[in-house]
Amino acid sequence: MFLDSRLRGNDNNDGAFEGMTSLVNFQKDRFLCVMIQLFYERTKIFILLSFLLAVVLLTCIGSSSSWASSSFPNESPPAASKNKTTTPDPWYKDIDDQWGGHAKVRGSVLWPDGESYFQPVGTDPCYDGSSEMRLKNKLFFGNRGIFETHYEAVFSGGDTRRKEKELERLYPGLSSAGLVAGGPPSDKRRLMDLTKTIDENDNQILYHRLDRLSLTLMPEWGVVRIGRQAVTWGNGFLFNPIDLFNPFSPSDIEREYKIGDDMIYTQFPVNKVGDFQFLYVPRRELTSGDVKWDQSSLAGKLHFARGSTEFDVMAAMHYRDTVVGLGSTGYLGNTAWRLDCTWTFLDEDHGAGDYLSVVANIDYSWAWWKKNFYGYLEYYFNGLCHDRYAEAWTDPDIAGRIGRGELFTLGRNYLSGHIRMELHPLFNVYLTAISNLGDLSGLLQPRAAWDMTQNTQITLTGNIYYGGRDTEYGGYKISGVSFLNKPSDSAYLCLTYYF
Repeated sequence: MFLDSRLRGNDNNDGAFEGMTSLVNFQKDRFLCVMIQLFYERTKIFILLSFLLAVVLLTCIGSSSSWASSSFPNESPPAASKNKTTTPDPWYKDIDDQWGGHAKVRGSVLWPDGESYFQPVGTDPCYDGSSEMRLKNKLFFGNRGIFETHYEAVFSGGDTRRKEKELERLYPGLSSAGLVAGGPPSDKRRLMDLTKTIDENDNQILYHRLDRLSLTLMPEWGVVRIGRQAVTWGNGFLFNPIDLFNPFSPSDIEREYKIGDDMIYTQFPVNKVGDFQFLYVPRRELTSGDVKWDQSSLAGKLHFARGSTEFDVMAAMHYRDTVVGLGSTGYLGNTAWRLDCTWTFLDEDHGAGDYLSVVANIDYSWAWWKKNFYGYLEYYFNGLCHDRYAEAWTDPDIAGRIGRGELFTLGRNYLSGHIRMELHPLFNVYLTAISNLGDLSGLLQPRAAWDMTQNTQITLTGNIYYGGRDTEYGGYKISGVSFLNKPSDSAYLCLTYYF
């Protein structure tokens, strides 16, 4: 149609020729733009494939050189010997296995506030229960590598789930915004979908998943790990800005296992400097399901020491942003200190400015009244957030990080503390406090843990929120509804058996 209209607008052959020439030039320019874009995308893929190939080649070279140097140290046939040579055992003779895991049973009660988002479905106490089983296995292939698998099955249900399902039907936006808790860990962004829901209804859910599925190769020059695994960077206790990959929430009590991610990880020493870690996390776009560069992460971290002080230098391409970080740990007398900071260069399309994040902490152990004590203080600053909590859920940078499980607070300045007292070698009590310095609201978490036997532990934990109206933890207005976004006090009892 475009060609016909151009030709019909001219009454002679010269005009038709000029129209045809203009069209050809337009199509040629368009073709060049498309080819440049395709070349750019293919170049990024080529770089990643080149890295993977380099890792494989280095692994093979490392293994080959090790074998060659041990078998032919002078690159010549071995000298004749009167001793009878023995045939090396086949590779499968070196395989060994290790099994372990735990089983947990939890019971909890939640006390919704009368002004919280539970208001439309009732604010009676919610009684819930859950059970969890994790089975771990490691296969050791001599000094060649390790294959690790963690399988977990979880069954949970109760009043909280039932009320949240009712809220989803009444206010679908609450669930999509992340204000209402979801179901099992989602693998929609991950390279492999290793989570399966077996049975689900409004009252309960049963699902199982593989939380670890990785192969570790151990050439002479370092370590390479491929598959679902967990990597933790940074020196924060409750807040950890350098840890970009599935960090724990500051309010998480159970921190035995991070949720695993599908990645390629390598670590190797750098002569006379320290050691270097490198990782690549491919992720899928939620809408298309395709692996996208702007949804993935590519990061490296150099660790080195000078005297008794250790340093970390980190750089990452994380989703569409660039992140650089510095970290350091050391000692001041008998007190250990840690300091991490990151600077995030936000994607230009969002129009927001770059921002700084800082965490600093100290910890110390001492004895009082013939009892052992341990405690720490930690300060956290997040330059991305502000004190306008309701607006945060419409900010794409804040809401996006909350949805990805990277950001858990909405304020800028926090002070937290933790203390543990050993009443008996088998019985410890804890108290953790998190305070938003901007509005003086916060969270108190008392906890007691009793090691009943060598393999059995029982834990009692509480979550107590405090603060006035229009504060982060005291509750603030949600746009478009009549209730507040206010966390609920809760308590739970957990029985764990390790095997």
